[in-house]
Amino acid sequence: MNIKEYEDKVRGCWLGKNVGGTLGAPLEGHRGVFDITYYTHDITKGPLPNDDLDLQLVWLNAAEKYGRNVNSEILGEYWLSYVVADWSEYGAGKNNLAMGLLPPLSGRYNNHNKDSCGCFIRSELWACLAPGHPDIAVEYAYEDAIVDHADEGVYAEIFCAAVESAAFVESDTRKLINIGLSYIPEDCAIALAVNTAVECYDGGKDWKAARKKILQTVPGSFGMFFGYEDREPELDVPVGELGYDAPSNIGIMIIGWLYGEGDFSKSLCIAANCGEDADCTAATLGAIFGIIMGAKNIPEKWLSPLGDNIKIGSVDNTSSAVWIPDTISNLTERVCNLMPVFLLYYSDILSEDGPSIRMSSGEQLMAQSRKVGVYDSITFREKLEERKYGVKRQSMAFDVIVKYMDGIHVKPEEEKKISLTIINKIHRQQWVTAKWHLPEEWSVSPCEETAICLDQEHGGTAVNHAEFIITPHAIKHGKNELILELKSNGRVSTMFIPITLFA
Repeated sequence: MNIKEYEDKVRGCWLGKNVGGTLGAPLEGHRGVFDITYYTHDITKGPLPNDDLDLQLVWLNAAEKYGRNVNSEILGEYWLSYVVADWSEYGAGKNNLAMGLLPPLSGRYNNHNKDSCGCFIRSELWACLAPGHPDIAVEYAYEDAIVDHADEGVYAEIFCAAVESAAFVESDTRKLINIGLSYIPEDCAIALAVNTAVECYDGGKDWKAARKKILQTVPGSFGMFFGYEDREPELDVPVGELGYDAPSNIGIMIIGWLYGEGDFSKSLCIAANCGEDADCTAATLGAIFGIIMGAKNIPEKWLSPLGDNIKIGSVDNTSSAVWIPDTISNLTERVCNLMPVFLLYYSDILSEDGPSIRMSSGEQLMAQSRKVGVYDSITFREKLEERKYGVKRQSMAFDVIVKYMDGIHVKPEEEKKISLTIINKIHRQQWVTAKWHLPEEWSVSPCEETAICLDQEHGGTAVNHAEFIITPHAIKHGKNELILELKSNGRVSTMFIPITLFA
């Protein structure tokens, strides 16, 4: 893809996001069927502030500083430092991070909203940094999502990131939906919601009936924040579990996409008119359309009232440590400048039309199995399952996943299993020493210091596993901090992994 075309699509992404978020915001948290055809707020005030967009501006700063090495732990630090939003899953994630729980634990525990919508709205940045490479975009979307979400919340962001990245080279709605589904578990509620919306459309139901079917199949509660107000309650629409909102809202987004039949205005209005988390559904759909169409093809009637402005509502815009863009133009420029860092081997390819980006196409856009060592491979779906409770740390010589096998709570004399998966990253054998630093009157088996051999990758055993049993013989504190020290023999780097357990 020519660089100029890429830039137009990135700009279209953020413009579409701004349009959809502003259109849907007045209907956010309302349940029922609406009939808006244009903005309902005072358009002389420009766009409305929206966490759908401004949270990604913080992530942009992290990505600019750390490049391809940006991960959930770094994003967690940025979240604690520069995001002022403390509600719902945002607050739960921040609270867990402050107590020493690293992602993905920070997104999972004591988080009633782990399956909600707060992270699929942050997917566009990763798609724009990895255009036409959904396999790369989903890796960063995962690192983003696990800071403050788990399960369906995480699947929602992965689905959206895959769709949006693929949309740079593919415009067919059904193909894009299938690409997104290929990266998430087939039996998850996000997949169920998407497939339900498709079945309703193919079965001839109108969009209002499809909306009701979605809310019956994957019940949510987001629309009950304000409820029906002056409309008659729908007795056949259940109120779902608190915070279980990503599946129904992803389903609503798909309804807008399918029933809008390629029309930007019609699609966004249908999504917003379904209520629930209306700013998120319309904003994400607006971003998808913006990528597919490019900025130059978005109808001017939607753009002129908003101009080039970004309104900030959820981030600290006063810190000199982060530079928050206040215009779509500046945001687009910074993302486009950063993209070659994330597509190191795919950008700046010279052609007759100037610099271009090599992108995947066709079946290459679908999730593929990836090699782990010589004889083993793993799908992205399998990776999601493997890391549900696993904290990942990286070094030059090896990576490690520390998995809490029995949760984060302990009782006196109750054994707690911790497993390690260690991946050799160099083409030679190495010994890794695992040393535990424990509270008083705690023990670990097989012993406090263990040597683990990693064969070289082409030997077929580049991955090794170890299990430890932690036993607290006495518990003196509510919060108990353990340190796992990992060091490769003969190398200079030492990895320290904090492990927090609660009584």
